[in-house]
Amino acid sequence: MVACAPMRSNVNVSSIARTASACAIERLVLTGNASLIKKIARDGESELDISTHRTLLPVLKRLKMDGYRLVGLEQTTNSESMHTYQFTRRTALVIGNERTGLTSDILDVLDDAVEIPVYGLPHSFNAATA
Repeated sequence: MVACAPMRSNVNVSSIARTASACAIERLVLTGNASLIKKIARDGESELDISTHRTLLPVLKRLKMDGYRLVGLEQTTNSESMHTYQFTRRTALVIGNERTGLTSDILDVLDDAVEIPVYGLPHSFNAATA
């Protein structure tokens, strides 16, 4: 499953939904004022169990209690390369805001952080691309 911090762009939210569906992800958690643009999300919207919540932290705490491993997609001093990380079956991949990433309160509840190695500029991927 994928859980998203509040995003600035509904284009990114919609692209995440489309990509998640194409990757056979079953559940997508959106937060803040997120809404899908059907033209961009395409069939992803109908294939996913999508829930929208005001804030992310309570959702992550509930997922952790339900046995999910919380893995943030974030560049940190302790993050591991996505290429070597061993994902478990019950993983919630947590995607941060396009500009600010994952906040410290979210990072504190994560079990792990993974990053996609970047070899050029800019130093990070767009949230939807990642």
